[in-house]
Amino acid sequence: MNHYSYVSPAEAVRHIESHERVFIQAAAATPMPLIEALAQRASELEDVHTIHMHLEGKTFPLVEPEARHAFFPNAIFIGSSLRKAVAEGYAQYLPIFLSEVPNLFRNRIWPLDTAIVQVSPPDQHGYCSLGTSVDVSRAAVESAKKVIALVNPQVPRSHGDGIVHVQQFTAMSYVDRPLYEHELSRPTDVESAIGRNVAGLVEDGACIQMGIGGIPNAVLLYLENHRDLGVHTEMFSDGLLPLVHKGIITGKHKKIHPGKIVSSFAVGSRKLYDFIDDNPGVSMLDIGYVNDTAIIRQNPKVTAINSAIEVDLTGQICADSIGTRMYSGVGGQMDFIRGATLSQNGKAIIAIPSVTNRGESKIVPLLKQGAGVVTTRAHTRYIVTEYGVADLYGKNLAQRAKALIHIAHPDHQEALEEAAFDRLQQMRY
Repeated sequence: MNHYSYVSPAEAVRHIESHERVFIQAAAATPMPLIEALAQRASELEDVHTIHMHLEGKTFPLVEPEARHAFFPNAIFIGSSLRKAVAEGYAQYLPIFLSEVPNLFRNRIWPLDTAIVQVSPPDQHGYCSLGTSVDVSRAAVESAKKVIALVNPQVPRSHGDGIVHVQQFTAMSYVDRPLYEHELSRPTDVESAIGRNVAGLVEDGACIQMGIGGIPNAVLLYLENHRDLGVHTEMFSDGLLPLVHKGIITGKHKKIHPGKIVSSFAVGSRKLYDFIDDNPGVSMLDIGYVNDTAIIRQNPKVTAINSAIEVDLTGQICADSIGTRMYSGVGGQMDFIRGATLSQNGKAIIAIPSVTNRGESKIVPLLKQGAGVVTTRAHTRYIVTEYGVADLYGKNLAQRAKALIHIAHPDHQEALEEAAFDRLQQMRY
């Protein structure tokens, strides 16, 4: 610890009053000690609205029975700790492109009274870093009337837009505890097959965007024979590190921030956080910039790899709900699909297993009733499963259906063909 004045989490959150709107930093930087302390004040507060991206942790204290009467969370992206609360009405989902969230705060469409963040310790000049989650947190810190900071020496000091001076903090609390970690798992056979098919679409010199999980990690495993890849992505995880260390990711062909990994937030292991720490090769920037289509498209060969819950036979993509039940969020999928499509020789890819864990086809005749269309059929380009690649660009509805059925699970192809005929009347190509 240094010479700055720190208070307990309980004392820090006493600055929050009833009827406030409170931003909470999310992902690996979720400031759980402050959230827990705030939940303890449930008997003193009422009508406190919170807003945040996906919060890590098995539970979210503000929606527990003893606290939910005082707090109402608003999720920009729904994590596992909030799905039940959203389904039961104790929290709400706020649909919005991630690129547009900073404007909610800066333009006071969602005015913030307080922002709660977790930061690295102040340097000799009094500057802290937002570490692994600059994303929408930068705009929240700029816009909030009060900022409560959880100072943690285990938060990496990232370069980019996340530098904040202690003078901006209303109160500071201190902890020394590990950030949330998400370890890489070995890809399944299906994920490996999808990864191989996606990697076949990635060209040397491409600028890639991908998220976290089995499929993105599998894709990265199959990129080890590629050359001079770049990275401009809203988030990244450990899967990139071997490609950096082997000299495959160089960023030499990027037009925007050449030579640098550009991202907005990161979730992974301690090894990943150590890689970010004081690394000038990694720029953690405001998500309003990182996800701006006008910025993304300036890099050549942008290859955006995203996922979906289901895809219908015309190419409509649902990625945020299972029928009417909200599951995740819009996120940055459309930001990057459009940015990649507009990039010179860019590719927008949706990578999915052919079936769900229950054996149901993820390529469907019709989206479930109430399902949200995150990516329209006009925006959709490549769909990839373990059975191959469907390129939908320039294809009519019947041709799209034929291409999608070809990469569906064989057990479902006959039913899909019958449904396609019924829907499209005749399958002339």
